This record gives sequence, structure tokens and C-alpha cells, in this order.
Amino acid sequence: MRLSRTNSSVGISILALTTLFTAPVAVAQSPFASEVVSYAAGVGAAAGFTNAATALGSPERFSGEGLIPGAVTPFQPAFRPDEIVSLGVGGSLVVRFDHEVTDDARNPFGIDLLVFGNAFFTESGKGPGIVAGLASEGGTIAVSLDGVAWTNVVGLEADGLFPTMGYTDVSAHSTSAGAQLTDFLRPVNPAVTISTLVGTSYDQVLELYDGSGGGTGIDLGALGLRAIRFVRVTGPSVASMSPEIDAFADVAPLPPNPDLDGNGVVGATDLALLLSAWGTADPIADLDGNGVVASADLAFVLSEWTSGVAP
Repeated sequence: MRLSRTNSSVGISILALTTLFTAPVAVAQSPFASEVVSYAAGVGAAAGFTNAATALGSPERFSGEGLIPGAVTPFQPAFRPDEIVSLGVGGSLVVRFDHEVTDDARNPFGIDLLVFGNAFFTESGKGPGIVAGLASEGGTIAVSLDGVAWTNVVGLEADGLFPTMGYTDVSAHSTSAGAQLTDFLRPVNPAVTISTLVGTSYDQVLELYDGSGGGTGIDLGALGLRAIRFVRVTGPSVASMSPEIDAFADVAPLPPNPDLDGNGVVGATDLALLLSAWGTADPIADLDGNGVVASADLAFVLSEWTSGVAP
């Protein structure tokens, strides 16, 4: 039986509507590791702290509920078994992101990946909240795009600098949560070292963190890598050392800044700089971060024009 033109049109319309309402809905990517690929507890892993799924999702901001409650600060880390996973000597944890974590020149300080442990600052006899040193238990980090070929991260520890900071408006040993959250997708300036921090007060630590939630920061470009999806942390070979891991995060890029010359206004000089970089991958002029300076970047500069009238 042949459909009439009218029936045929109706059939096509119904098909279109069916396709519209049954089309798969895009799932938002998580900025945190979303899957445990493997976990093996090593010798000396803390009893009860072997749930690897605790390393997925966001780091902890508040710990010790029902026991010794307190905001997570660089002086009092997360410590409950449903918040961190213990590796032990020779232990291993491999996690996967649901997207590629890329080497992005727009990221603060060039840092692309953060690893959160439960290290903490020890305190000076000069008073509470004065940094004396860092209590950490190491952990070797390796990264991979395919989970087969791995690149070791040299000189950085998984359970090390910078201890997690949950809020910007609590004291060093606060027993209640704050209202102002830190940013777990923003790294601390890597120019800050433990030597820089020793002797500083909690207020100075807050200033140096500058809104960051902490974490060990890794620059993929420095490793010669374009992108990764897998992170592996391996426990040390030293007896009685057992790193604890809380989370892994993909650093968020800074908002695009069309003021390319940094003079405080968006104007003709910025336009000239953008046009001179046209078709290149110049990270300063590539405002949308897609790898090439093109029309979308031009449109952004013109939309933010503040010096005179846009051409």
C-alpha cells in the first residue's frame, strides 16, 4: 500500500519527533577521576582503608563526622575510611578519567592534573597554625593516555605538597564547615615550596594558596605529553610508609582574556596581536582553546571591546 503525500509527511514528522525524544542525552564530563581500573593494597596498607572508590570524585572538605569533626585544612586532613584509600608498601591504584586531561596553556601555572592525598603540615612550637614541616608518605605517580604506555612523574609525590584545603573562611583547626569553598580545579603556584612555607602562619598559607584547594600539581607538557586519561599511584618501597589518596582532578583553564597586551583595555592593539597570530596555535590569542586562532577568537575580542568603537 502506497502512502499518500500527506500520510508520508506525517510519517516523516513522527519519525523526526521519535528521533528527537529518543536521542541519547550528552552526559557532562566529570573534572575528577570517575573509574577505578585496578587497586592492590600493599604491605602495611591501613586496615579498613582499602575501598579504592573513595579516590573517585571530589576531594573531602569536611572529615571526622561522628568522631572528631573538622574542616579539612592543611593542618587537619581527611582521615576516615570512606574518604581516603591506603596503598601500603608496593601497593598500586590506577584510575581513569571519562575524558582526556590535556596539556592546556590556559591552565594556571601550566598545571594540568592534581593529585590529592592526606598529607598535612606539622606545627611549630611557636604556636598552632605555624608551619614547621610537611608530614607526607610519598607515592610515585605515573600517567598514561591508553593505560598501556606509562610516563613516570619525577620529583613529585602523590601524598605530598600541597595538603588539601576545603574552605577559605575557617581556622586551621576548625570544627565546623565554612561557607566559602576553595577551588579543587585550581593549583597552588608551584613556585611555592616547603621552604617557602616553613615558619608561615595559617593566614599566610591561605594567602599563598590563593583560593586553591591544594593538591600535587603536574604539568603534562613538561612530560612531553599532549593528553592522558589514566593515573597510577604506586606505594613506596620503604617500610611503614603508606600513602593515602583522596582524589584526582583535571585543572580548569583560566577564563579567556581578550586583553592580549595586558594594558587593561580591549582595543586596536589586541586586535592587531590576534590578527598577527591568525591560523597559529598561539596560546595567548587562542581564546577558546581549540588549538587555532580563528574567527571565534576574533568574535570574542570584538564582543569585549572597551577602547573606542569596535571596527
